[in-house]
Amino acid sequence: MMKARILIGMIGLSLLGVGLDPVWSAPAVRTGFAERDISPEIGMERPGGYGKGYHQKFHDACKARAVVFDDGSDVVAMVGLDALFIREPQVIEIRRRISEKTGIAPGAVLIGASHSHSSGPTGMVLPGEFDHADALVQDLAYEQSSAADPKYLEIMVNGIVEAVTEAFETRADLRIGFGRGEEGSAVFNRRWRMKNGLSFTHPRNGNPDMVEPAGPIDPEVGVIGAWNEAGELVGCVVNFACHATTSPAGISANYPWAIEKVIRGSFGDKVTVVFLNGASGDVTQVDNASPVVQPTGEASALLVGGRVGAEAVKVMLGMSTSLTTEAEVAAKTEVLKIPRRKPSAERIAKSRELVSEKPTEAQAINDWIWAKEIVMLQALIEAEPIRDVEVQAIQVGPAVFVTNPAEYFCEFGLQQKAGSPFPFTWPVSLANGCVGYVPTSEALGPNGGGYETRLTSYSNLVPEAGDQIQDAGIALVKSMIPGEVPKAKPAPEFKGGWQYGDVPPELK
Repeated sequence: MMKARILIGMIGLSLLGVGLDPVWSAPAVRTGFAERDISPEIGMERPGGYGKGYHQKFHDACKARAVVFDDGSDVVAMVGLDALFIREPQVIEIRRRISEKTGIAPGAVLIGASHSHSSGPTGMVLPGEFDHADALVQDLAYEQSSAADPKYLEIMVNGIVEAVTEAFETRADLRIGFGRGEEGSAVFNRRWRMKNGLSFTHPRNGNPDMVEPAGPIDPEVGVIGAWNEAGELVGCVVNFACHATTSPAGISANYPWAIEKVIRGSFGDKVTVVFLNGASGDVTQVDNASPVVQPTGEASALLVGGRVGAEAVKVMLGMSTSLTTEAEVAAKTEVLKIPRRKPSAERIAKSRELVSEKPTEAQAINDWIWAKEIVMLQALIEAEPIRDVEVQAIQVGPAVFVTNPAEYFCEFGLQQKAGSPFPFTWPVSLANGCVGYVPTSEALGPNGGGYETRLTSYSNLVPEAGDQIQDAGIALVKSMIPGEVPKAKPAPEFKGGWQYGDVPPELK
């Protein structure tokens, strides 16, 4: 279908002291933003580990932040979710409700979890997920593992649906800009090559056996900003790759809280900041090579989020002369069928024997946890030996967001950027579902290793999964036609220099 097209209009920002263009052209794209508070209650489970933990205090609100782009022919919605992850059943229900309320196609809705380890109980285990298993496995899953709260899941689902619906209903003739910055000083690859030939996760400061990082980081800060006719920033989308494990004390959006804090401090308290985490499966704020003590908790969140937020502000300040009301939007998806890795029968038998009693000694507890995970994994394989893995591409003009439902290693995201024809390509991890860690085939090879490669009920896809997801994302992106990057108006024709300044030195 032919897309609606209009003339591109340019404005300056009132916050920069630049006058507004007196002509407000009819837009080709309408944009809307909205958010909802989805904070869990004190006492609810705190996700992020292989056992149970509980929230005891409140730090800042967890939110569902939504943006909708409508080009007159197609509509897409993107949600930045302050959550450890979101599971597929909730994604299906959310998309169904959104489609009923707005008409947005289910495959055109992107829900990206920030991976906040200080958020609400969305898992690890869903209600009823292990009802098919025997009594031992059910106890391990429901009573001994981190579990989703049915009450909270409905809070989250309702919040996302309401945010997207409001964003859709309030979409307006906003002028949008695209840009990128760089923040490489606050994040680090947490896997290190060791002298023994393997790669370990978090070998810790001062470890004499560390050789070099086993993977890259992605310092790019991707930004879309949207301004109204008065020159006020209404909302923005920020993409950056880092685990959300800074964890201020209490319920928190984690470092995205500080990104919002900095952006709102610059542009106003009503700005909606849609944060979408990049390929950050092996990237965190922890510098294992640091010779000095590093900040933790709130200070760490402010360091990472503050730097990323400040970079986003810089990028948006530079958009003032290159804003547009024209941007084609599109969405494509593909569902891959990827098998799980299977533990050996011997390992399953030994694991069942080990978990028959709960140990007390620290090392025994550690061994017990991983045995528990093998027993639970076997139950999942019996019910679902092959996983549905959704890959999605959402286009907004010259930018494309390419998703995966994984804690996806950074190398994959960089490869997707390199293989994309778009001026801006931004991977989004833990989007539209969760299949756990997806390491590179090298990390799962004879010289790999580390925490992310452990076989658990959470992370268990075959070694080829990462490449399959990567290639499917690149193929989707290549099937789209990139929009042009908005350009500023050319400088006026030269009509003579500035008379105040075209003089030789005056010494007398």
